[in-house]
Amino acid sequence: MSAVTDAVPVMAPAHPLVQSARDSLVVAKRNLIRMSRIPEMVIFGLIQPIMFVVLFSYVFGGSMNIGGTTDSAVYREFLMAGIFAQTVTFATAGAGAGIADDMHKGLIDRFRSLPMARGAVLTGRTLADLVQTALTLFVLATVALLVGWRTHTSFGEVLGAFGLLLLLGYAFTWVGALIGLSVRTPEAATSGGLIWLFPVTFISNAFVDSSRMTPWLQHVADWNPFSATVQACRELFGNPGVSPSDAWPMQHPVWASLIYSVLIIAIFRTLAVRKYRSAAA
Repeated sequence: MSAVTDAVPVMAPAHPLVQSARDSLVVAKRNLIRMSRIPEMVIFGLIQPIMFVVLFSYVFGGSMNIGGTTDSAVYREFLMAGIFAQTVTFATAGAGAGIADDMHKGLIDRFRSLPMARGAVLTGRTLADLVQTALTLFVLATVALLVGWRTHTSFGEVLGAFGLLLLLGYAFTWVGALIGLSVRTPEAATSGGLIWLFPVTFISNAFVDSSRMTPWLQHVADWNPFSATVQACRELFGNPGVSPSDAWPMQHPVWASLIYSVLIIAIFRTLAVRKYRSAAA
C-alpha cells in the first residue's frame, strides 16, 4: 500500500511591521480590559483635573490679568488650554507606574516568552493610556463647558487642538515608559514621573502670561514644548493668549507643537524600547 501523506499548509510569516501592529493592539486590548475592571483608576484620574478646573476658575479667576483685564470669564478661557495640556501630561506618571508594576510582577518575563514583537508591549501600553487620556479629555471638556469655557472657531480647528493635546500626551507617555523601566517599584515610577512634570507644566504659559516672568524664565517658558501646545490650542480654540513673543514656538505654535511631540516620541520610544530589551534580556 502506498503511504498517503497529508500536506500541511505552512503559513507565511507576517511582515514585521504587521506583526508589531497586531501584537501592539493585543497588548492595548489587554490593558484596556484591565482598566475597565479597576474603575477607580479612571475615576481618580478624572477627579484631579476637574478639581483644577474648578479651583483655578473660581479661586484665581478674578486676580489674573489677561490682556489687560481681570475678568474671570476671560481667564477661564485662557486657562482651559493649560488645564487640558496639564491633564494629558500628568497621565505620564500613571503610564510609568503601570509599566513598573508589570516589571515588578514578572509580567514582562511572560511576554518575553511569547513569539511577539519586543516593542509591542510598550506600544500597546501607551496606546491603552492614550485611550484613557482621550476619555479624560472628553469629560474634562464637558466640565469646562459647564463652568463657562467656550470656543470661537470652527469644529475642525477644535478637533485639531484636541489632536495636538493627545499627541503631546502620547509623546510624554513614552517618557513615562522609560522611567517605569528604569526604576524598581511602581511607587518610585510615580514619584519620578511627577518630579519633572511640575517644572515643565508650571514654567510655562499654561496658567499665567509668560511675559510677566523675569526675562530668563520667560525665555525658558516660551521654548518649553508644553507651552507650544498650550499656545497652539488657544489659537485653535479662539481663546485669549499670551502677550506677543519673538520666540519661534510662540510665533508658530501649531508647527512647534507638532515638531516637539514627534521628536519626543522618536527619541524616548527608541530609548524605552532599548531599555526594555536590555531589561528583558
